[in-house]
Amino acid sequence: MKKLLLSVLVVCGIYTMSMFGQSYRSLNNDGVDQYKEKKYGDAEINFRKGIEKEPKKFNGHFNLGDNYYKQGKFDESIKSYKDALSKATSGSEKADAYHNIGNALLKKGDYQESVGAYKNSLKLNPKDKETKYNLSYALNMMKNQQNKNQNKNDKNQDKNKDNKDNKDQQKKDDQKKNDQNKDNQNKDNKDKQDQQKQQQQSQPKVKKEEAERMLEALKNNEQDLQKKLRKKAVAKVRTDKDW
Repeated sequence: MKKLLLSVLVVCGIYTMSMFGQSYRSLNNDGVDQYKEKKYGDAEINFRKGIEKEPKKFNGHFNLGDNYYKQGKFDESIKSYKDALSKATSGSEKADAYHNIGNALLKKGDYQESVGAYKNSLKLNPKDKETKYNLSYALNMMKNQQNKNQNKNDKNQDKNKDNKDNKDQQKKDDQKKNDQNKDNQNKDNKDKQDQQKQQQQSQPKVKKEEAERMLEALKNNEQDLQKKLRKKAVAKVRTDKDW
């Protein structure tokens, strides 16, 4: 098999060998058989051994990339496809490598990069319907992702705005509360002052003339008291006769 539609997300098919050296061909063909049997661990071993034998061959790197892809190791598969791309000797091989790079990127959710890979593949093979389908799918996913990100940004902005409005309102409320406390304190102080003033005003005032009369009375009382004391001082003490 070669490339399947993105709806099943299967990468380009395994390349078999028939014209290379026996040892490399045997390793690669064994790997292909194991890959088809879903023995991906054994297939990886054989593909790697084949690459060690022929490191510059496109097929070994490409097949190893397919094997990684089937295991969900998308970063490793992308690296192997890029290695295959650097070893490609034809436009068809390059187009297949770009196509599979696009598939792996799409699986990772890197939609924008996968779109770029599919476009590169179509430049080399413009009539490939599978790549066109995958590109359309990737563009749609990228658009949906951008819309989600925009909605998320809008929500964050709204949330930040709400938080700012809440902070501003809280600041206003705090200021209003402080002003009310100051007003209440000033009112209390004024009430105390008014109360003290009223108390002072309520105390009876002694007129000047009345005060002078009070002083004169006290003076007269003092003089009378002194006279009485003097009379007592000169009074004779009466004694009983003893004869």
